[in-house]
Amino acid sequence: MDLLFTNIGLLATPAGSAARKGKAQGEITLIENAAIGVLGDKIFYAGPAGQAPSAARVIDCGGRLVTPGLVDCHTHLVFGGWREKELSLKLAGVSYLDILKGGGGILNTVKYTRAATEAELTAKASGLLSEMLRHGTTTAECKSGYGLTLEDERKQLRVVKALQGTQPVDLVSTFLGAHAIPVDYAGNRSDYIRLVCEEMMPAVMKEGLAEYCDVFCETAVFNPEESALILERAKELGFGVKAHVDEIDPIGGAEMTAAAGCISAEHLIRASDRGIRDMAEKNVIAVLLPATSFYLDKPFARARKMIAEGVAVAVATDFNPGSSPSLNLQFPMNLACLRYRLTPAEVLTAVTLNAAAAIGRQESIGTLEPGKHADIVIWDAPNLAYILYRYGNNLVHTVVKNGKVFPVGI
Repeated sequence: MDLLFTNIGLLATPAGSAARKGKAQGEITLIENAAIGVLGDKIFYAGPAGQAPSAARVIDCGGRLVTPGLVDCHTHLVFGGWREKELSLKLAGVSYLDILKGGGGILNTVKYTRAATEAELTAKASGLLSEMLRHGTTTAECKSGYGLTLEDERKQLRVVKALQGTQPVDLVSTFLGAHAIPVDYAGNRSDYIRLVCEEMMPAVMKEGLAEYCDVFCETAVFNPEESALILERAKELGFGVKAHVDEIDPIGGAEMTAAAGCISAEHLIRASDRGIRDMAEKNVIAVLLPATSFYLDKPFARARKMIAEGVAVAVATDFNPGSSPSLNLQFPMNLACLRYRLTPAEVLTAVTLNAAAAIGRQESIGTLEPGKHADIVIWDAPNLAYILYRYGNNLVHTVVKNGKVFPVGI
């Protein structure tokens, strides 16, 4: 065996290779005085230290907490510019939709993303990924959606493809051409939808630039009927499908994701009771984004209701320049505990196994079990509750990605 992590004060991990829902979301494995053995890039052993095999290299974890690497299953990583100038508008009470109508919001980022070169976007995203890794994120989903032309959407997705394997964080690409109606198609939405379905998606699939297709199903963006049409075309082309839904208004987005066979529905602040039940019936994973609620001063999604109804809940950052400009997944974890009222065990599952399942990676990551990738976080913490109690601090000591060790807190 290549590597053995010993003197683990507490190993905390969900188990299995399927999303955990209902009561099972809070059922995790806890092993005191544990060890983890790594062979190559995979976990070979995870269990009591007294039964661990020998290894060529031993790392003493100093009695610390160890969990799986964090999985951020909803980010908008690649974009030009920032949007700090909108902060004063938010403080004055201007709504997101009004900012969007005034040329701000997504459309502002579109302008700067179109103007940026591929090299500039790659350099910026690379720095952001380094920051993610230092905060414990070992896998991230990355959405496009700030180009809104064929070439600029491809540009964003080429950046993600170029970064895969050139830095430690594993990336999963999602095409989000249906993120907004661009200014150049104002008043002509049907032609833009046709462009997304008949030109953008086939080109993205042909070049292997994205695994999933997403759509922003919301008031003033794409309605449920339009969203269903876009996702149906995506499935025909071979994409997995997911959707931003019911963030601002309850327009039936959750119901649409269930009918469309989505792997996940994301945001869900205003999801209806029926929509939640439909998601449970169709095994749609709820990807909840509490930092966005915090930043926009909006209500928090009904996570406890979703768990009670049998929906698997994941939690992510929604990292983007407008409504969640933070890529530290520890903060949404804190909010999930304090505002969603999830238990520490439920939160851990939400940012590891369930998040992995929301991007189709539950077979390879999300738990500390033999055969899974050696994606591990060693925390400057004695137990799981401590990292949810100490909000606003980066408590990561060391990150292990595919068996490679990246010290943080030294």
